[in-house]
Amino acid sequence: MKTIRIGAGAGYSGDRIEPAVELAERGELDFLIFECLAERTIALAQQAKMQDPRQGYDPLLAERMRAVLRPCSENGVRILTNMGAANPLAAAAAIRAIADELGLPHIKVAAVTGDDVLALVTGGDYLDDTGAPVAQLGDRLLSANAYLGAQPLVDALAQGAHVIVTGRVADPALVLAPLIHAFGWAMDDWHRLGQGTLVGHLLECAGQVSGGYFADPGYKDVANLARLGFPIGEVSEDGSVVITKVEGSGGCVTVATCTEQLLYEIHDPAAYLTPDVVADFSRVRMEQAGTDRVAITGATGHPKSGLLKVTLGYLDSYIGEGQISYAGPGALARAQLAQAIVAERLQLCCVQAEELRFDLIGVNAIHGATLSAAHGEPYEVRLRVAGRAASLKEAARIGNEVETLYTCGPSGGGGATKSAREVVAVRATLVDAALAPGAIHFGEN
Repeated sequence: MKTIRIGAGAGYSGDRIEPAVELAERGELDFLIFECLAERTIALAQQAKMQDPRQGYDPLLAERMRAVLRPCSENGVRILTNMGAANPLAAAAAIRAIADELGLPHIKVAAVTGDDVLALVTGGDYLDDTGAPVAQLGDRLLSANAYLGAQPLVDALAQGAHVIVTGRVADPALVLAPLIHAFGWAMDDWHRLGQGTLVGHLLECAGQVSGGYFADPGYKDVANLARLGFPIGEVSEDGSVVITKVEGSGGCVTVATCTEQLLYEIHDPAAYLTPDVVADFSRVRMEQAGTDRVAITGATGHPKSGLLKVTLGYLDSYIGEGQISYAGPGALARAQLAQAIVAERLQLCCVQAEELRFDLIGVNAIHGATLSAAHGEPYEVRLRVAGRAASLKEAARIGNEVETLYTCGPSGGGGATKSAREVVAVRATLVDAALAPGAIHFGEN
């Protein structure tokens, strides 16, 4: 059977770039995928685009493209990425400019748009996942982006695109589209679409499946994580896959690493909802097929729902924060006194804060006071105070009160920091897939 090799070049916006270069140069790939959008990323990108219409795409796009365009071009590797974020057209223009700089004017770049459904959801009777009308968010709503499926990416590949840059698409669609294109799968072949979606799900977080997030010293030891190799999916025409990585790179690919990734962000393994298929992973089978090689079969699928999830990014509130450290004998007692002082000061000064949180980092910040009480007293402690407020000015007052501990006591405080920032939060709604079909733009090459 024909086999297609797909490499995962990134699992999030700030991921390492060297493993992607390694894949492009040594992976003998057909396709290289960069999955870089998290839930809030596109709302933050929309803010950047509002400030400068030439921006709004992934800040590492240019650096990544300069690193991989030449080896991908030389080795016949096609690239698919959602680094377009809120501005795929500008991202595509930036990639074309970089290709020209590198002396690669033949590279054909396609931008996929259509995921921005802000006008649609604000003009209709849509409810978000809290049950509230989307329209109630008013001017606080920054973005509304539907998770598009694989079809527009398949069409762009059919039209000869070497690089495809999108906004919001379903993460597995970046992998599913090349498989549909290469193997000629029908868009209603639910079994194969389910298999392809499994491949996309396994690859979408890059180094997470090749031992990165898996590592836990003494329990799950992984070698050479500083040189972690990102994964490759060797996919056959029937949708079965072998997950592997570049020989000699760090990390590992085992049944255990693949099992952890299989379970990642899956609510119902028998009904994983995507724009292209309702995937069923409940009968997936894995077998260690050699060093850093795991053979995976057994996924299937059912007809898609016809609905698209839409992520709504909105201005929620402001968070103010302050931190200060205490060390040496009595560090815990001084940090506890500092906490009590700040709590009283916030009341005395009538700081209008909601959801105030006090953490003694190193004592109770992660597991809380009850679970942490069994451990000995630390030699150093950092107090963190954070709270939510309705305005940036009010939020800033929280950190100010922590900073005053420098001279207002207790003794020995140091390393104080403070900040106040706007909070972009997310909700979700659903739209009819027919209302967000996606569009392809090739522009000038």
